[in-house]
Amino acid sequence: MTTPLPRRLTARTQLALAAERLASGASRRLGRGSGEMIGGKIALRISPGALAEVGSNRPTACVSATNGKTTTTRLLARALGTLGPVKSNGGGANMAPGVMTALARPPYDSPAALEVDEIWLPKVARAILPRVVLLLNISRDQLDRSNETRRIAAIWRELGAELRDTVVVANVDDPLVAWAAMTWSRQVWVSAGQNWTADAMVCPQCARLLHRNASGWWCECGLARPEPIVSVAGLGELMWFGRRIPARIDLPGRVNLANAAMAAAAAREFGVEVEDALAAMRGIGDVQGRYQEVPLGQDGHQARLLLAKNPAGWVEMMELLNSAPPRPVVIDFNSQTADGRDPSWIWDVPFERLSGRQVLVTGGRKEDMSVRLAYAEVPHSVHADAEAAAVAANDKVVDVVANYTAFRDLLVRTTR
Repeated sequence: MTTPLPRRLTARTQLALAAERLASGASRRLGRGSGEMIGGKIALRISPGALAEVGSNRPTACVSATNGKTTTTRLLARALGTLGPVKSNGGGANMAPGVMTALARPPYDSPAALEVDEIWLPKVARAILPRVVLLLNISRDQLDRSNETRRIAAIWRELGAELRDTVVVANVDDPLVAWAAMTWSRQVWVSAGQNWTADAMVCPQCARLLHRNASGWWCECGLARPEPIVSVAGLGELMWFGRRIPARIDLPGRVNLANAAMAAAAAREFGVEVEDALAAMRGIGDVQGRYQEVPLGQDGHQARLLLAKNPAGWVEMMELLNSAPPRPVVIDFNSQTADGRDPSWIWDVPFERLSGRQVLVTGGRKEDMSVRLAYAEVPHSVHADAEAAAVAANDKVVDVVANYTAFRDLLVRTTR
């Protein structure tokens, strides 16, 4: 039995949704991909207002950041799932077409947890008018696309001044995020941490050098770190609206507990108690292959897959690597279009922290990575692919740290 479309959808949008289903299904059947992007693109081409029609009359949350948005969206979807069915673009298609596809299926009034690209957030949010927006962090990513971090903060700040009924859940430890969130009608301030500070060294308000100490950051112009009402108090504890609560999830590292804190703070705006939210998040052991352990090659080797696609992400991964026994590390590094064609950001990564480990390098730009490691005085070897690197490793279990397309390709090869 076909679920009837809501009356508020125009005939044009109903046609667009039918075309979306056909295109997405054909893409999957032909093995051309998940269909999340092509279906949404066709729907929006037929009915440019379709996103507003399917998204603006339902309770939604948008998650945006340079790093961590896929994981946080997954955690938030689990928390909101305690209330009933939830729509989410869990495959990571986070521009307007991917959001369109996520919202294009019944039930059309269910809550939605949506990952949204940081540059696309204004377009998507103006269309669907979310109840909550989560802003996690801003750093350089693809240098040929989103290298100007203050520009992203400025468009988020402008958006907040327009969305008068939207609550922002914002990371107080990132000055760019905090400045962007100050124009929103109501803020839920969360201390999610910021290990990488090089992209937020100057005040986004006046361009003076920011001051920092153990308790926060501030500027002579008066801009300063807001006081958080949620924060990570330890590896298994949160400060939650004035009380300490135990908080454990199955994803590793402090960074993921911080992502869970952000997601729980957002879920609270939908009526989900924090204990219920955290309980729902347990059981997630990997997110789109991140942190998953997979067979690598034919010789019984295993690999834990980790994603690091910019300096900030690499610093987080190094903290995670240092919290576990020192396995060999395979670095799989590309610079395709989806990664950003300019790989020069690797010179900002403190690869010296890998000293003392066996390091093996592969990927389309393995020579660039090899030169960087040589200057960091990190002994390493270069290999044709990750499988060959695993064979050369001195342990049967390795950590593979890959950037976006290298990670995607390795996930396809190892999980067929």
